[in-house]
Amino acid sequence: MKRFLLGLLVLSFSIVLLTGCGNSSGGESGGSKQLKLAHNLSEDHPVNKALEKFAEEVKEKTNGEVTVKIYPNGVLGSEKEVLEQLQSGAVDMTKVSAGALESFSKEYSVFSLPYIFESKDHYRKVMESDVVKDIYQSTKDKGFIGLTYFDSGARSFYTKDTPIKTPDDLKGLKIRVMDSPTAIEMVKLMGGTPTPMPYGEIYTALQQGVVDGAESNPTALTTGKHGEVAKAFSKNEHTMIPDIAVISQKTWDGLTEDQQKAFEEAAADATKYHTEIWNKAIDDAVKEAEDMGVKFYDVDKQPFIDAVQPMYKEFKKDKDIAKIIDEIKSMK
Repeated sequence: MKRFLLGLLVLSFSIVLLTGCGNSSGGESGGSKQLKLAHNLSEDHPVNKALEKFAEEVKEKTNGEVTVKIYPNGVLGSEKEVLEQLQSGAVDMTKVSAGALESFSKEYSVFSLPYIFESKDHYRKVMESDVVKDIYQSTKDKGFIGLTYFDSGARSFYTKDTPIKTPDDLKGLKIRVMDSPTAIEMVKLMGGTPTPMPYGEIYTALQQGVVDGAESNPTALTTGKHGEVAKAFSKNEHTMIPDIAVISQKTWDGLTEDQQKAFEEAAADATKYHTEIWNKAIDDAVKEAEDMGVKFYDVDKQPFIDAVQPMYKEFKKDKDIAKIIDEIKSMK
């Protein structure tokens, strides 16, 4: 009997140790939680650096009760795939373009409207407003909410060798866009052929001629290496679509009130830090891209603005969207 009880005690102790070693998404280890945060950008991208700061502050502000492990470079899948994992509980957090959230909430489509923001100051004023905080909550019934934003710069067209100086220059060209109905419609109205595909496939698609060009900010030329195959960047700056950090509603609800506050503070600090390093990153990207042989072209934006006006008429048929557009415009 003594041997039996001793064996049972040893077995119980072993089970406790093994259980304590578990450390997965939302899992607990020694009283702490480790969350998974996945995104599709590289380690040296300003957004990843900001997310690293976010993770550091979460650990510090929660006294190690919650930690965040980052999976960059799309190792866990594309934006769409990671959002699906977020909903299933396999991932706790992600960073995606607001354009990728359109299919979950119509309110997010406003960010993809071309020329909705008239300046960088206007953009930041809107992104810090209650209007955007309400949009963050619009996906609650889909299983996740927004936490903060990161500047993703002004998006422009870049091609292998053809400058896009007017909408006419887009005719006959296949342009990679995000899987966003608004981005697709924008390129159609401007005269191009929109081709949705994941960010990680752009380089090969440009190289093999699957697409003639793409649209993004200058960092895509460097951190994404697109400048190795795309040599003409036309600064028409049609959109300023923010990146949004989102968190699973289940994960959020599993945090204590103090931990939620820590997350909000860490997210706000990460956004401020990103703002500090973003402008320099853009300047550095332009210089590096020029060294790669990329030529930058100034563009008259008015013809592009005129081409997309039908989008505003269509969007304003929805009273809720029309209200958001009017509120954004009033902040300029």
